[in-house]
Parts: sequence; C-alpha cells; structure tokens
Amino acid sequence: MDLIAGRVWADERRPIRHLDPVLLVTTMLLAAAGLFLVYSATHQSLDALKLDPAQFVKKQFTAFVLGFVLLILVAAFDYRFYKVYAGFIYGAVVVALVIVRFTPLGSNPSGAQRWFTFGGFQLTPSEFAKIALILMIATVLSELRTAEPMLIDVLRVTMIAIVPIGLVFIQPDIGTTIVLVAILVGTLVVAGTRPRHLAVLAVTACVLLFGAFQLNVIKGYQLDRLVAFLDSGSDTQGANYNRNQAEIAIGAGGLLGQGYLHGKLTNLDFVPEQHTDFIFTALGEEFGFVGAACMLALFAILMWRAIRIAYLSKDAFGTFVASGIAAMFAIQMFVNIGMVIGIMPITGIPLPFVSYGGSSMLANFIAVGLLLNIHMRRFT
Repeated sequence: MDLIAGRVWADERRPIRHLDPVLLVTTMLLAAAGLFLVYSATHQSLDALKLDPAQFVKKQFTAFVLGFVLLILVAAFDYRFYKVYAGFIYGAVVVALVIVRFTPLGSNPSGAQRWFTFGGFQLTPSEFAKIALILMIATVLSELRTAEPMLIDVLRVTMIAIVPIGLVFIQPDIGTTIVLVAILVGTLVVAGTRPRHLAVLAVTACVLLFGAFQLNVIKGYQLDRLVAFLDSGSDTQGANYNRNQAEIAIGAGGLLGQGYLHGKLTNLDFVPEQHTDFIFTALGEEFGFVGAACMLALFAILMWRAIRIAYLSKDAFGTFVASGIAAMFAIQMFVNIGMVIGIMPITGIPLPFVSYGGSSMLANFIAVGLLLNIHMRRFT
C-alpha cells in the first residue's frame, strides 16, 4: 500500500502533469491567427510583383515551428537553471547589441541598425534582450535579503537595465525601448518598490529624455510621429498617413467584417507595414468588431495566465520572471493596438504572436516556455 501511495505521489510531482493547457492553447491560437492575417496582408501585393503570394507566411510558419521547438526546450529544464546562467545570457545579448549597432555586421535599412541578416532571414537581438533583461532583473531581485527593494537595490537594477535600454534606444528603436522600460518598472512594482523610489526613476527618465531631444538622439521622423499624434489634423500625407489609413480600415470592418481576404484596404495595400506593426488593421477590416474582440479575449487570457503563474510560483525568482513576461506582453499589446486605433503614437512595436517577424515570434515562444516551466514546477 505504501509503495502504491509513493508511486502516486511521485506521478503527481512530475512536472508534465501540471502543464497549463489553457496558456498553451491560447498561444497556439494567437500564432495561428497571425499566419492567416500575415497571408491576408501580403498575398495581393506579392502577387502583383509576380512573387510567391505565400512568401511571408512561409517564413512566419518557419518561425512558428522553430518557436514551438524552443518553447519545448525552455520548458524542459527547471526554470531555476536559468537563474544560474542569467548573467551569461544577459552578457551575450549585450554583446550582440553592440555588434549589431557598431559593426558592419548589422544591417542598416532606412537608417536603423537593428538586425543581422542571414540568407534572407533577419535576427533582431533587441527581441531577445527582453527575455535576457527579465531573467537578469528577476535574478537580482530574488537575491535581496530585505522584504522590499531599498533605493540602492532599485538603482542597481536600473543600472543593469540601462545598458540594453541605451543600446536599443540609439539603434534607434523607440518601441523596444518602451518595452524594456515597462519590464523594469513592472518587475520593480511587483517586488514592492516604494512609490517615492519609482518617482525618482520617473524624474530621471524625463531628464534623460529631454537630453536625448537636445542632443538630437531622437530622429526627425520619430519626432514627427509624436507631433502628429498630438495634432491629428497635421501632415495627413506624412506622419499621420499610417494612422488615418489604419482607422479607416478598422472602421470599414463594421460589426462582422468584410470577410477573410476581402478587405479592400488590406488587399490594395493602403496601410503601410500592415503585415508587421499594423497587422491589427487586417483583422479589424476582415473580421470586424467581433473578430477584434475575440483576439482581445485571447490576449486577456494570456495575461491572466501569466499573472496567475506569477502568483502561484514557488519562489521569488519565478514570480519576478512571470511578472516581467506579463509586463512585456501587456505593453506590446496595449501600444500596438492603441496606435492602430489612434490612442497611442506610432512606434515600432509588433503585436505578440500575430505580427510578421521571426525574432519576435521566437522571443515570445521562449517567454511562454518560461511561463509553462514555472507553472509545471510550482510543487517541486
């Protein structure tokens, strides 16, 4: 009898028995929806150029498969293993950011030096910087001996974050910079940082941002986007063009949409970058309010599971990792959809799992792998 009871107890402690199927299914549904939307947003323009209409979706599907493999690999090893090697992961990503920005190895289209190019595929280190920063911040905060971070601890964590944030900012990549800052602030809030310490960070950030404007670190087109957001009636053929076309496409969808592959503005390529930053416009035009609401519901489930895993985690490291991932997904979803519907300025932030982009897809799958890992080992 004792042998049987022991065997049952051992089976119950096997990590795979505590897999979060809701999180996994939600992730797969979002990624699958992204494949259909990427095809819808690109097939007509590719066909007009006598290219393979499925060219982009094939690359995205490749990233989908590789991402799922990475998810399995990341979930297979105890998440506390990543705490030991967080410093090496962080260091490797920082080196990659330096190389991509300051050497000829980094591609430089349109003045933005952000990625490596290998045989038609692009690798963007800043996407993986999100995961590296989450792991590094979680490692440092989980080692604190006090109940809440003191000012010196906050400064220490901030200095760790400033390195990748600064390197990404000067690429320039304002969108990813916002995500990295959200990860830092979100994790510090969960760690119990005092409001006055967060206020010090906010003031410091404002001073640095003002300095960036004075030193012309902010590019002209980025400033134009901010001005266009504050004055929606200005420059309708320039910085505001994307925003106006996105709002028209969303409005054209109505309640039920115009049907898959039947969106007029989507098919005629009226919305620039509609397969990347503006992928939500294809969803809104072709599936309407109902389709957009369904996708928002999927993102709500994704956020719920991430926050739940942070709450259920056995240790502080797992809580901080899950919290950082929740902050990462939340800011990307809010800013991406917000800029499409006109409540946020235009920045280059992809919609997680949905927008076209291999590096983004891989990083997001790694993040979900970490969440599954923490959930599966909450009893061990």
